Parts: sequence; C-alpha cells; structure tokens
Amino acid sequence: LTLLLASLRLGLEVTLWCLVIGYPAAYVLAKVLKGRSREAIFLLVILPFWSNGLVRIFSWAMVLREGGILDTALNAVLPFKINIDLMYSYPAVIIGLVHSYVPYMVLTCYLTLQAIDDSLIEAGRSLGASRRQVLWRVIIPLSMPGLVAGAALIFVPVVGSFMEPRILGGRTGTFYGTVIEDQFVAVFNWPLGAALSFILLAVVLVILAVASPVLRRAA
Repeated sequence: LTLLLASLRLGLEVTLWCLVIGYPAAYVLAKVLKGRSREAIFLLVILPFWSNGLVRIFSWAMVLREGGILDTALNAVLPFKINIDLMYSYPAVIIGLVHSYVPYMVLTCYLTLQAIDDSLIEAGRSLGASRRQVLWRVIIPLSMPGLVAGAALIFVPVVGSFMEPRILGGRTGTFYGTVIEDQFVAVFNWPLGAALSFILLAVVLVILAVASPVLRRAA
C-alpha cells in the first residue's frame, strides 16, 4: 500500500510538471511560431520518440551523476566549485520521467490549441479583456480536452513505470512498478506479479471513473 501511494504521488507530480512545461510550449508552437522555426521546435519535441527508452535513461545518468555533464558545465562557468550529484535520487526519477512523457502533453495540447479560432481571442481582447483574462476564460477552457487527454496519457503509464525509477532512482526508486517487475524477472513469482498488476489496473480504473465527470465536462 505504501508503494502504491508513492507511485500515485509520482504520477501526479510528473503529470503536473509535464503540464507546466508542455502547455506553454504547445501554446508557443500553435499561436506564436510560424514556418521553419515551428518545424525546428517540433522536431526537438518529438525527438525523444526516435530514441530507445534505455538510451534516454542512461543519457540522463551521464548528465546527473557526480562529475557528469551538468556538474562539469556548471563548474566551468561558476567562479566557485559546486558538487552536483542527482543520481539515485527522487528528483532524478522525476527528471527522467518528465523528459520521456512531456511530448504527449505538448502534442495533445498543440492539437486543441491549433483548433482554436484566432478570432475568438481577438474578440476577447476587443471587448476589453486582458491577456491573463483571455488565457483563463477563453484559451484554457477551449484547450481543456487536450489537457485532460495529455494528463491521462501521462499519469497511467507513469504510475506503473519501472525503468526510470530502477536506473535513475537506485534504492530510492522502489515503487509499485519495480516490485511488479521483480516478481516476473527476479523472484519468478508470476501469480503475485499478476495480482499486483491487476490491483494497479483496478486502482487506475477507479481513479479514471471518479474523474470521468470532469473528463466529460472538459470534452
């Protein structure tokens, strides 16, 4: 139960960070950038899909470890020496998962933002609304289907993730998904692994059922 709650918390935090990073990026792609600059940013967004998941994770291990790329770059710029070692920590797991799943949020939000007629935004501005009011009362409500779809696409797989917590988290990366993996590949207790998997499936379905009124309203 403790690990299940920790996995649910991990899923919520990763989804929140993907929303904070992905939604502004999707807005810039849909409403600000044009032409080749949009194509270049889009290429950077979908680039993680073209690489193997293990390659991405081990790349982050090279960046986050002591003496890694991040540590070396900061010490080369700063006048004082600092020690950056995020490997085998909870923040490292968050970083790896956000990098893996933020494209889902960007793509789903981009589709809904692209479909918003610019005349609606112009009408709000002409009626005296500030940029913040247009954002909260026009853009975000109309893009809510993309937000909800992206959140569901991220939350469900993150709750059961095991590669990123295992490699980037070390001993602190023990979550519900890693326990399920152990039952199949280490302990060979397949009945327990299957039971834990169905419990996770049931919990996710209950969460989606509870949130279904919000999903229907957003749609």
